[in-house]
Parts: sequence; structure tokens; C-alpha cells
Amino acid sequence: MAIEKKNAWEKYPQGPEREKLFAFAEDYRRFISGCKTERECTAAVYADATGHGFVDLDELIETGKSVKAGDKIIANNMGKGLALFIVGSKPLEKGMNILGAHIDSPRMDLKQVPLYEDTDMALLDTHYYGGIKKYQWVTLPLSLHGVICKKDGSTVTVNIGDKPNDPVVGVSDLLIHLSGEQMGKKASEVIKGESLDVLIGSIPGPEKDEDDKDIKERVKANILTILSQEYGVDEDDFLSAEIEVVPAGEARDYGLDRSMIMGYGHDDRVCAYPSYRAMLEIEGAPEYTSICLLVDKEEIGSVGASGMQSRFFENCVAEVMNLAGDYSELAVRRALKNSKVLSSDVSAAFDPNYPSVMEKKNSAYFGKGLVFNKYTGARGKSGSNDANAEYVARLRNIMDTADVSFQTAELGKVDEGGGGTIAYILANYDMNVIDSGVPVLNMHAPWEIISKVDLYEAFRGYIAFLKEA
Repeated sequence: MAIEKKNAWEKYPQGPEREKLFAFAEDYRRFISGCKTERECTAAVYADATGHGFVDLDELIETGKSVKAGDKIIANNMGKGLALFIVGSKPLEKGMNILGAHIDSPRMDLKQVPLYEDTDMALLDTHYYGGIKKYQWVTLPLSLHGVICKKDGSTVTVNIGDKPNDPVVGVSDLLIHLSGEQMGKKASEVIKGESLDVLIGSIPGPEKDEDDKDIKERVKANILTILSQEYGVDEDDFLSAEIEVVPAGEARDYGLDRSMIMGYGHDDRVCAYPSYRAMLEIEGAPEYTSICLLVDKEEIGSVGASGMQSRFFENCVAEVMNLAGDYSELAVRRALKNSKVLSSDVSAAFDPNYPSVMEKKNSAYFGKGLVFNKYTGARGKSGSNDANAEYVARLRNIMDTADVSFQTAELGKVDEGGGGTIAYILANYDMNVIDSGVPVLNMHAPWEIISKVDLYEAFRGYIAFLKEA
């Protein structure tokens, strides 16, 4: 039988089912509008999950309370990632069904010493994070999100640019009238990384300080006064701050038919959100322990304590098994080996404006549902997790049985480019892993686009996986 993938919208004619789809998409739109950093995603999911009965792993460890089938557990990794467990009726040693997504996105981070003044303008020096086209980040309204940690142990939360009456900031660009040399450069060189400095003020403060001494950089001094009054911080506190520069404004319905969403951070929150929401659909005790894993640092290689390459998840599994009364090092290894994973990450959507980089038979399309990428990598599949055919067949059966619209894809033509996810890291435990997510247009741009029906099919597919894998 020839492969024919119908448009998933055909499953949702006007009526209650389409209303459910749009309601879920609206929940997601609100989520990404309010959660623009990994810390904000972690805080929002943690608060919602504890409201749905998830208990903090540290609390269980401290009290020594045992866990049983049906118990809901959540572990917080430094405020930048989460692991959620719903304990199954089978011992963890028999394996777990895992949805793993990342909640960091490409952006600009402030340097540790960011603030300076030049020609009566105050600016913040940045260092971009992840793979970006630097020219896309100029002349946009931007906002500042993050934390400033002070020496007294207190933490100040920063969120400037997204509340209705907030000012915004941004990176300037050269006017077209004087851009002859700039326009002749390669796209990768039009905007240099060191030129991504954020303009934040231009009013000079007083000429003299309290000791009647002349103030040399008065615009910078005025900004520091504002920061002191609003947040109680001084310039040295930037040394222990993590402030991210991200697009300002809410995610918006996209298209005259409102079939899409334009927003910042679809990669990979468009997979993280339905992964979490799928956990809330599990009633009672599943057969196999269900897990939603939300991690940081994927965009820079999954490194560091909050990235997938850390031992956070492995340690959580060991702790949960200990609370369940069946811990041993061998049992933990077996639990990991016997697990099945959907690495919930986005795929590149076919763009009619740029067809030459895609091979149509093996591309992801808007409206065709959840995407499975058997492998990613670059060139000769370098750096790829290549899912086993037996596992792919099992997933096909699960999705077809649940009437989930799905498609398969590669990341562009052979030798055209490439990319990677957290899949290979989980596969290092000898798990069955495949990449599975939502197709995205404008990937890694400040404003990305997804189809609402693909989001909804991902949600339905993740539920089916947790219940039936």
C-alpha cells in the first residue's frame, strides 16, 4: 500500500473535537508567552504539577516515606529542569516509558560585566547562546528575564519588557543608506557576535555624586540608580546574575484561520508542554512507570549539571527505586536498559519558500501530525541516534491504534546540514530511543511557527506512548 498521509485537520471538523484542539493550543500559547527561560518553565511546571498531586523527591527522601504504584513524584534540578514520575504497577527494574524534552532555547545572555556607556548611551554586552542567525536578532523589541543572586543569599527575579506597561530594549542595526559595505558581507558576518549589544538608556544622571565629585559616565550611573531603586542591586551583582535577552511580547495566533502559533521558544517547548500535559492524563497506576524529563542546555550540547549529560536523571531513578524498596546498582542499570524513550524534540518543517534543502518524501509537513525522526546527525549520520526498526514498528502500531496522525522525516537533504538532540545520550543507557516532535518553521529564529493540529497530535501521541509502550 502506498504511503499517504492525510491532513490531520480533516479529523477535526467544526465541533467539540476541534474546540478541544483549539483550547489545548490556547493553553500552550499562554504557557510559552509566560515562560521564556528554562527557569520560568521549571517554575511553572513545578507549581502546576504539585497542584496535581506530585510530591517533591527531596521531601520523600527527607521523611523516608516509601512509594508505591500510582504515586506521583517530581524532582527539581537547580531550578532549571525537572523529572516527573508516576510509579507503575511493574517494578521499575522492568523499565520506564520516558518522554524527554528540553526547555532551553536560543537567545542572548548578558555577560558577567555587561553594562557600559558609549556616546551618552547605556548598553548591555551579551554572549549569544545556541545556534542563531545573528542578523535576525537586531531591530526587535527584546525583554530581560532572569535572576540576580546577591552576596547576602537573596535572589532577585528580573522580568523587564513583557508586562503591558514595561519598556522594551533591543539591538540596533545600520541604516540602509550607509550599508553598502555591510550588504556585501556573507549573512554569517553581517552582524558580529560582539555587536549584539542591547541599548537600555540615554538619560544622563546628576553631574556630581553625594560627595560632590564629578560623575564621568552619567547615563550608566542613571541606569545603576534605576536598578538600585527597582531591584536593590548594584553593578557588582551582575557577576552572579543569569539574565537572558529574549523577544518581547506574547505568542500570537498565526494565519487568517488561526491554525498556527507564532512564538518564541517553540524549540523545544512545543514538545515539552504536551509531554508534561500527557502525564496529567495518566489515571491511577500505569503498567510501566511514566516519566517526563525536562532538561536544560540542549542547545549547547546538553553539557553541565542541568544538561542531559549530567547524572541528575540517573540519580533520580536510583532514589525512587530506593524509596520503592528495590534499589541496587544492578537494578538501576536494568531499569535504564529496559526503558523506552521518545526524545521529544522538534523537526524542521518543509517550507515552500525554501524547497531546495529538503527531500520531499522524507520531510515533515504542517498538518500531518507528530513527526518521528529515526535518525538525525549530519553528513553520514554523524552524531546520530539511529532508532531500531523493531522499536519503530512498535510505535507505528501504537499510533495507528490510537488514531494519532504521524509522519516520518529527516533533517533536510543528505549533506545539506544536520542537527542533534538528547536522544543519543539516553540511548547510551542501552534504551530504545527515537526523536519525536512537532514540525517548526523559522527554527531558532526569534519568532518560530507551529501548526496547532501538529501540537495536538503530539499531545495525543505522547499519551498513547505512556499508556501502551
